[in-house]
Amino acid sequence: MKVFMVSLGMLFAAGLMGFLVIRFQQRDMWPDLPPLPRGLWLSTAILMVSSITMQTALVRARRGHSGRYAMLATTVLGIAFLVVQMMCWLSWRPVVQALFEDSQARYALLSFYWLTGIHALHVIGGLIPLAVITMHAFGGRYSTAYFPAVQYITMYWHFLGVVWIVLFAALQLGT
Repeated sequence: MKVFMVSLGMLFAAGLMGFLVIRFQQRDMWPDLPPLPRGLWLSTAILMVSSITMQTALVRARRGHSGRYAMLATTVLGIAFLVVQMMCWLSWRPVVQALFEDSQARYALLSFYWLTGIHALHVIGGLIPLAVITMHAFGGRYSTAYFPAVQYITMYWHFLGVVWIVLFAALQLGT
């Protein structure tokens, strides 16, 4: 799991470095963009709360409780994160249409959609095993002696939270 997360960290770091290199090499030609969609703040809060609910699920699993309701809450919050992200992408659609003809604006817009989109794909990738372990938790599969799936998905979910904060901060500062 650690090797997997390191490799994902490298992917996100490469995307972020690409954004920063383009951003600062073209600082004089960087287009004036409207502020990022305000919904990104809401999606950030949702993801942070989901990290808390996932940690709660892990603590409950370690103590012999299933943690199923905390996992279910995390799943719902993960879906809510994606819905808010989609709304943010759609809210910037007029910006995209207006600025996409400008090659400099194209880099800025593609950076926003690439960084948020690749993260959203990884959230979807996390929701799939999260839904599976949630169903297993409702089936009583985990105990104090056996809860590795809960531990691994918790690690991954926290990783996604940290990555999102870094990406969001870079987008806030860079656009």
